[in-house]
Amino acid sequence: MKKLTLAAATAVVAAGFMSCGNSAPKADLKNDVDTVSYAIGMAQTQGLKEYLVRGLGVDTAYLDEFYRGLNTGVNAGDDKKKAAYYAGIQIGQQISNQMLKGINRELFGDDSTKTISLKNFMAGFISGTSGEGGLMTVEEAQRLAQLKMSAIKAKSMEQQYGENKKAGEKYLAEYAKQAGVKKLDHGVLYKVIKEGTGEMPKDTSTVRVHYEGKTIDGKVFDSSYERKEPITLRANQVIPGWTEALTHMPVGSTWEVVIPQDQAYGDRETSKIKPFSTLIFKIELIGLGRK
Repeated sequence: MKKLTLAAATAVVAAGFMSCGNSAPKADLKNDVDTVSYAIGMAQTQGLKEYLVRGLGVDTAYLDEFYRGLNTGVNAGDDKKKAAYYAGIQIGQQISNQMLKGINRELFGDDSTKTISLKNFMAGFISGTSGEGGLMTVEEAQRLAQLKMSAIKAKSMEQQYGENKKAGEKYLAEYAKQAGVKKLDHGVLYKVIKEGTGEMPKDTSTVRVHYEGKTIDGKVFDSSYERKEPITLRANQVIPGWTEALTHMPVGSTWEVVIPQDQAYGDRETSKIKPFSTLIFKIELIGLGRK
């Protein structure tokens, strides 16, 4: 007899959950098979409630409905018609609760008044699944979606955060007038705080640096000085403005570098940096290599 491991049992049970209550049946442990059946059932619930809430968005006030659906799914056996229906419900809920929210967030940022067309999304989704009646191939759709998403996102971000771009341009223009400020390609500005005499990194070089990053209103969003530990990174694995500055700095240098938004994060948003933000860095190039 093939051994059924707990991991295998977990996979089977999880598959059952994902393909979908009456209240729980009463346990009646008359023999070893009854007991192991109950024990396996109980063992597979570890972390399930958290998964239902966080992974599937189930409200714990409606767990009885989950049990009802669970029992219906289990008792359906291998009924292919019911399995297809339950799979449709599951995927539909994932589209509603996860996919659409993610797409809208990607396209429109924090603007909750805008959304993609559910009707057209479902028309494309069903045509792509069935392979019939599509207005384009799946490959064409992927290319078009990427192109259009980029254009829509850029327009939306411009509407929401265009003032950041204007403020950054103004700051760069004023900064460029200061004594000692020099300009690199692509609009990166810098001022030498300390002139180094060591080797100059290539873009593929590994460098050790101390740094502090600020927005143009003076708010520090990241600092290796605060952590009291320099970082090691490759010069071409950072934002373009950093790469450009590093590849012009002799080891031992400390620069103040002002990076235009298009050489920083552009229309991307991080936890502390808004789209189209011009950024200011103090960069201290300590050395090349890992130590």
